[in-house]
Amino acid sequence: MAAPETSTAAVPTLYTYNTLRNAFGGVLSFFILLLIGVMAFSIRLFSVIKYESVIHEFDPYFNYRVTQFLAKNGIYEFWNWFDDRTWYPLGRVIGGTVYPGLTLTAGTIWWLLNSLNIPLSVETVCVFTAPIFSAFASWATYLLTKEVKGTGAGLTAAALLAMVPSYISRSVAGSYDNEAVAIFALIFTFYLYIKTLNTGSLFYATLNSIAYFYMVCSWGGYTFIINLIPMHVLLCIVTGRFSSRLYIAYAPLVVLGTLLAALVPVVGFNAVMTSEHFASFLVFIIIHVVAFVYYIKGILSPKMFKVAVTLVVSVGLAVCCAVIAVLIALVASSPTKGWSGRSLSLLDPTYASKYIPIIASVSEHQPPTWPSYFMDINVLAFLVPAGIIACFLPLSDASSFVVLYIATSVYFSGVMVRLMLVLAPAACITSGIALSQAFDVFTGSIKFQLTGASSNTEVDAAETSSSTAESQTDAVKTEKPEETAKNRPSRKSKKKEREHGEKPSTKAKAEKKRLLALPLESSVISLLLLVLLGAFYVVHCVWAAAEAYSAPSIVLTSRSHDGLHVFDDFREAYAWLRHNTDVDDKVASWWDYGYQTTAMANRTVIVDNNTWNNTHIATVGTAMSSPERAAWEIFHSLDVKYVLVVFGGLVGYPSDDINKFLWMVRIGGGVFPHIKEPDYLRDGQYRIDSQATPTMLNCLMYKLSYYRFVETDGKGFDRVRQTEIGKKYFKLTHFEEAFTTHHWMVRIYKLKPPKNRIRGKTKKSKSKTSSTTSSPKRSGTKKKNPWQ
Repeated sequence: MAAPETSTAAVPTLYTYNTLRNAFGGVLSFFILLLIGVMAFSIRLFSVIKYESVIHEFDPYFNYRVTQFLAKNGIYEFWNWFDDRTWYPLGRVIGGTVYPGLTLTAGTIWWLLNSLNIPLSVETVCVFTAPIFSAFASWATYLLTKEVKGTGAGLTAAALLAMVPSYISRSVAGSYDNEAVAIFALIFTFYLYIKTLNTGSLFYATLNSIAYFYMVCSWGGYTFIINLIPMHVLLCIVTGRFSSRLYIAYAPLVVLGTLLAALVPVVGFNAVMTSEHFASFLVFIIIHVVAFVYYIKGILSPKMFKVAVTLVVSVGLAVCCAVIAVLIALVASSPTKGWSGRSLSLLDPTYASKYIPIIASVSEHQPPTWPSYFMDINVLAFLVPAGIIACFLPLSDASSFVVLYIATSVYFSGVMVRLMLVLAPAACITSGIALSQAFDVFTGSIKFQLTGASSNTEVDAAETSSSTAESQTDAVKTEKPEETAKNRPSRKSKKKEREHGEKPSTKAKAEKKRLLALPLESSVISLLLLVLLGAFYVVHCVWAAAEAYSAPSIVLTSRSHDGLHVFDDFREAYAWLRHNTDVDDKVASWWDYGYQTTAMANRTVIVDNNTWNNTHIATVGTAMSSPERAAWEIFHSLDVKYVLVVFGGLVGYPSDDINKFLWMVRIGGGVFPHIKEPDYLRDGQYRIDSQATPTMLNCLMYKLSYYRFVETDGKGFDRVRQTEIGKKYFKLTHFEEAFTTHHWMVRIYKLKPPKNRIRGKTKKSKSKTSSTTSSPKRSGTKKKNPWQ
């Protein structure tokens, strides 16, 4: 009688132990996630600690300026804001041409903080928005990976994403760009899709559509979502994995998500009219046909089902063909077949270089090199294949989505270095799965090797005690009346059969564990190697965050034998423009510096980083490529008063306008055929020395960059091109130097007024005509009309 009581008392103890273990695991996971969020935020503060709290790069300055306008004037003024300080004389409607997600997010944070009497400036909120959302992205990665492979893989993936250099490059403090919030929106949308796929909940499907709407508001990369998810749905249908959960996860996203996306002004009807969205609609039709087939299969007999399937498939094919015909008709009139230039560049990597040089001229649109992968994802490049294999063990709907995600992101990252940012979450998820599985195998092997003998002894003892208890219980039960014994023969037999069936399976599992267990020494060494690999990853990520990606492009530094040198020429030039020019003066420069000039100098620019008007940019490129007089006429027709050029020949700054000049020639020549790239090349080589072509030596960009440059060292040696310039001594006739920064990195020139030139010409012409008026009268010949 004592044995059954002991076993019964052990059940609540085991239940309590498991409950406490799960509760402790949940609390520990929470604190680990909290620390991961703190780490993700802290590792991105090197830019503020080493430099100052300042906006980075070029595009973030426009976003900062728009956020300032939103905070000052409100949401309605923001939607209707016509900015007359950009793209003169065209201007720009800001509310209808910008993705508002980042601006509205930062504006809302600023409003909430000020409502709570926390008086932070708009600039401070903008600087720290990206680090805050990097923590959110890490937590979203945990949720997504947990849905795929469990809590351990989720925590590992979150820790990897918090430090991955590819994501740090776009989310350091001060990097106030769309990707700062878009990566979080991307991962969170994928998580809600997988959550809906696993649960079949319409609630999560609705949240998924709202998250997709936030992604549409934040970044043009939302087209990656609306194409990847249909690809996964089609993959599930083709491989026979269709279910009601798949339908619930996809159908509301297409309907509600598309309706919400059309509400974003910059997207509008493009959500249903462009080729980037057509795949989602086609899969939407296919999944309805498949769902209808499964429905009628459940209510019809096999014979009737065959007839019905034939009818449904025929009608479905007809509808699909009709839809495809309509789509072809809609896009046939477009020269790009309804695709945007950037989308075509992803599908055909050579498209931009052939037809759209403005896209190919951007450095982040170039294909990455192999070292870029090791720089931006480091050891994750070796763990990704192992993670893909782990996703197939076993393969589920969620893990197949991760495999599809990593495959597509690897391709797109190979086309544009900018899309390494999309690869980073996928690489962290698959690497987290690989590391988690590896840790499970090695720690399980160590545990098995250390506790295997004792556990086997305990199992044998438990089986012996349980068999003794069963015999005692049977002896007690035989004392009961015969009627009761007759009523329960089947239950006893079933129980015994079940127990006899379970014992071999338990032994088989133990035998399987023994066969799969690795030797103790190998497991310990492998575990130490994994820890060492993780340590190398952490060291590399901290170095990348502190040195490679924290320096703001607006303030440059360099180290030499005599210490640290700071080059603050950009802000020096913009401050000069703000304080020494009229408010209505127009400044011409290459489009890279348009956003900064408008935001920091508060002056009207001709072109900026939005690059929406290729003809306008080509006009500026043509002016820079033309001789001085022709360039003056172009700029004067645009009411330009100052021209700004960036020159790095004195200090060795490689990203100057001379290095970008061939792109100006190509973009200008694409619209104005008289600008030909071979005219600026000597035997196919781009040169600025004495062997440079006359066209190159006499163009405006060359003169504005190298004017008085020989005075710096007496030779005119360019430290970027590592050569002496070809034309050292020349004067400007239509431009005059207005300001040159301390390190000659930014040079500003003023257009000479036309009246001075015309007055000098008229005086000369009057003197000539006065000296020759008598001769025609004496000779009796008529003066020739100059207009004939």
